[in-house]
Amino acid sequence: MALIAQNHLQYIIEIAVIIQIGIFFLLNLAPMSLNLVLMVAMIVAAGFALLFGMDAMLLFIPGFTHSEFTHPYGPLALLAVVTIMAAIPIMEKSGINTRSLKLYMYGVILFITIAGGLMHRSFLALWLLGLFIGFFIISKSFRQKSVFTVRRIIFVVAAAIAGFGSLELLSRALDMSVLSPLLRITRIETYSLSSLKMVINHATLTGHQYGSCYWQDACLGGSDGYISLPVTLITLFGLPFPLFYGILVTKKDVIDYMLPGIFGVAFDFGYLFLIFLLIWCIFVMYLGFNILRTYRKRRENGDKKCLGREALLIGSLTAFITQATMGLFLMNRSINGTALLTFIILSALVVGHVVLIKK
Repeated sequence: MALIAQNHLQYIIEIAVIIQIGIFFLLNLAPMSLNLVLMVAMIVAAGFALLFGMDAMLLFIPGFTHSEFTHPYGPLALLAVVTIMAAIPIMEKSGINTRSLKLYMYGVILFITIAGGLMHRSFLALWLLGLFIGFFIISKSFRQKSVFTVRRIIFVVAAAIAGFGSLELLSRALDMSVLSPLLRITRIETYSLSSLKMVINHATLTGHQYGSCYWQDACLGGSDGYISLPVTLITLFGLPFPLFYGILVTKKDVIDYMLPGIFGVAFDFGYLFLIFLLIWCIFVMYLGFNILRTYRKRRENGDKKCLGREALLIGSLTAFITQATMGLFLMNRSINGTALLTFIILSALVVGHVVLIKK
């Protein structure tokens, strides 16, 4: 009975530990050749491209609802694409022609940018930031020229402005407010102040004051479901945790949609857990870059055993940094629910490289 989670926070920690152990075994027992990693990354990238494309298409078909898969799975699509990007210079150094692979990669990037941008503006920001971070890490790992040139920075800024501007024009031309970036910004401006007051006035070291959440008298004072794993993962095991679903989701939006993740974590789990989470994110990034430096030294010394692991680590680290930045400092929804499960998986994919079984 002691191992059965009693609230959302305990359940999140238990699932994180299980996933971390599982990925430890996966990364160290399964073959991680560059060809296998590249093939899986190409399949995953194409799969998410089709998924996002089909979801975006439903926006324009009357009578159908869309699912916004970009929120929970956007970082995984970024992981796959950046892994492909990292594999290309490795193959080029071996004298392999990568022209067709580059065409495939650019096609997937363009398709996901358009489809994901139509679905959600926050994804477009995550996607562009992630690609930029990925290019930077790859350039450092392979001792290439810095990606931070004036021309490229201007291009990225112009692409972002053009993307958001095109969405705003499209939303007005089609009279579809769901596509409008300005509407989203206006909603955040309207509701964020009251949400922020809710957090600041009621958050404590270990949660929030009793009665301050939506459940009022039934409030637990912490782990009330504002930050949680996917509902299906909770109901599957019949766990009696408070859940937001259906029309109640609008009550969760005061934190999930209107505030950065640091405020959501502080309100539901307390300032102590927020500090722990921030320290964990710093630790994962520090560990990831150190392992990546080790892989680079081995590659430059002629050791080709870790090429696949290196490409996977670059993709995982890029996706983790991007999702942590977007979720914690911009929009809580990017790191909550199914997206929280994605975040745990990315964290495990980075930390899992710390163990390397020598045959």
